[in-house]
Amino acid sequence: MVRRLAATTVMAALLIGMATVSRADVLDDIKARGTLVVGVKADYKPFGFRDPSGAIIGIEPDLAADVAKQLGVKLELVPVVAANRMEFLRQGKIDLMIATMSDNPDRRRQVQAIEPDYYADFVNVLLPKNSPVKSWEDLKGKKICGTTGAWYNKPVAEKYGPEIVAFDGADKPLLSLRTGDCGGYLYDQTFIVGKLLDPDWKDGYTMPLSGIMETPWTISVKLGEDRFKKVMEDTSIAWMKSGRIADLEKQWGVPPTAYAARMHQQYMAK
Repeated sequence: MVRRLAATTVMAALLIGMATVSRADVLDDIKARGTLVVGVKADYKPFGFRDPSGAIIGIEPDLAADVAKQLGVKLELVPVVAANRMEFLRQGKIDLMIATMSDNPDRRRQVQAIEPDYYADFVNVLLPKNSPVKSWEDLKGKKICGTTGAWYNKPVAEKYGPEIVAFDGADKPLLSLRTGDCGGYLYDQTFIVGKLLDPDWKDGYTMPLSGIMETPWTISVKLGEDRFKKVMEDTSIAWMKSGRIADLEKQWGVPPTAYAARMHQQYMAK
């Protein structure tokens, strides 16, 4: 009986070992199907949005195309939102996620972050072109709109002294800004950049302040995909060295960010 149990245990271990060795990782899957599947935003201009034909275009689809070209495969873009992007990655619905996701410890426990972070968002204010606000200090005592729950509302109010009136979502504060009920809209800089690419906003509004509270964004792969992680880390470093991110900012009408410039200089020096 003891010998039979021992033999059974050894056989089970061998089978598990064989299954582990034979399991294809995501790079093998990508090469076998000939297609890289990338989750991107389709509603966040200019980082990922739909053109008149319905195709998803923007900075992040361009980065995804770089990866597919490097791997020698076709590219398939899958639209994702904040609520499902990590789940899509964990479930294998996408191979790679490039979707405006900020980097934080909680997310690193759920997906594998690629270093260096490829981009960074900032906090900024959308202002009418005739606004007297020329610095963050000029916000003191002024009424500006915000979005309920934004993590930066309290620290901005404490440091610079504006009266922040918060609304759910982005539509209500934008409407209040248009009607003059508030003198500016405190929100993510990347969102404001997208608004200022819209003809309905670019003529009458501006973003004259320098962004604050830098928040890096991460590209992610599924936990355990170490080979693909290494490929993506090498790719991210190559983007930093070449200035690819800064070039894409220029191409898509994004004001140059301190993060892209700093990372280019840092990796050029290595």
